Amino acid sequence: MAHFPKPSEGSWTEHFKIDTGPVSYADSISPEFYELERDAIFRKTWLNVGRVEQLPRKGSYFTKELDAARASVIVVRGTDGEVRAFHNVCRHRGNKLVWNDNPREETKGTCRAFTCKYHAWRYDLKGELAYIQQESEFFDVDRSKYGLLQVRTEVWEGFIFVNLDPGNTTPLKDYLGKFAQGIDGYPFHKLTQVHKYRAEIGSNWKLFIDAFAEFYHAPILHSGQYESGEAARIKKYGYEALSYDIDGPHSMVSSWGGIAPPKEHAMVKPIERALRSGLFGPWDAPDIGMTTEELPPAVNPTRSEVWGMDSFVFFPNFMLLIWRPNWVLTYHYWPTSYNTHIFEGTCYFVPPTNAFQRLQQELAAVTFKEYGLQDGNTLEATQTMLESRAVDEFPLCDQEVLLRHLHRTAQQYVADRTQTTTAS
Repeated sequence: MAHFPKPSEGSWTEHFKIDTGPVSYADSISPEFYELERDAIFRKTWLNVGRVEQLPRKGSYFTKELDAARASVIVVRGTDGEVRAFHNVCRHRGNKLVWNDNPREETKGTCRAFTCKYHAWRYDLKGELAYIQQESEFFDVDRSKYGLLQVRTEVWEGFIFVNLDPGNTTPLKDYLGKFAQGIDGYPFHKLTQVHKYRAEIGSNWKLFIDAFAEFYHAPILHSGQYESGEAARIKKYGYEALSYDIDGPHSMVSSWGGIAPPKEHAMVKPIERALRSGLFGPWDAPDIGMTTEELPPAVNPTRSEVWGMDSFVFFPNFMLLIWRPNWVLTYHYWPTSYNTHIFEGTCYFVPPTNAFQRLQQELAAVTFKEYGLQDGNTLEATQTMLESRAVDEFPLCDQEVLLRHLHRTAQQYVADRTQTTTAS
């Protein structure tokens, strides 16, 4: 395996001025700490809840359950074309406003207004209260005071974000920082062929981000994806990324790979050779209107010839992967308790023009699902053993620098929130 030089200041961890000592995972096994995270992180930061393609016409909507933030939101495209979000709460008696058979399940559709199932109060697509059943029975109700509670909503490159903090004054673009600025202009709007998968994971939400923020595990955990000779070679020499970077709470890792077709057939399975596709996506990259050299500056930041993909972690729980063969993956990690979360993976491709291209994309999506299962399969074992508290400090290598950063960031958000609450 190729190895690439570290920063001139020394290791990546030292370069970013992060402590190199053993780490504690107390933040991942504490119900009390999780309750603090809910208010300090998930009710305060910008959260990605979807893309504009999910709202193709006026009146299109979807709901998103934000359990960690103790909230459910309706995201809708209004009659004026604007994307808005509202708390999914009827103003009459607090019933959940939009749901189908199961009020805990997300839903989507198209409508002209939202009508409560309980007493038929109705709201227009701007959230204004439009109708009260038997209005004369109420005592001087001013409809203008009982519209849906709006949630601050902004869109970046087609990705829809919400912020549940009524006092938030930081624009989305400022929050996302230099990585978002460096990605501006990537043609996400051309990648409208979507494959999604979802899993309930028995671990703390940060532990799954950890799994995708380092490649130290790849030669071992994923060795079964290679033929025996190649697997042995990868195990012997290991793996090292091209570059790491940190910007405030956010981080990224740039990696080699994804060069198609692979130079060595031992790296791929027979079906991958037949379909010219696999882990790195279809080998025949579609035209997205720009060459590799023309990609935005944050994509392949080292401009390496062996670059394969970049993983951006937009804190707290949104991971964006941009791949050299012109496709994109997103990961979301939605906490449901201190030791459980929902993992969502979404593959975005340029729409196929024939059956062969569709099969190539299907194979890439299935391959990534298999890799995700392999990663997820270790997490419950990790969570249960961390909770045993038999060991409370763990050494991390330089390739695990982004793990240190993630946990340090979460702890700092909680500390800042706790200090503010105490002071007030």
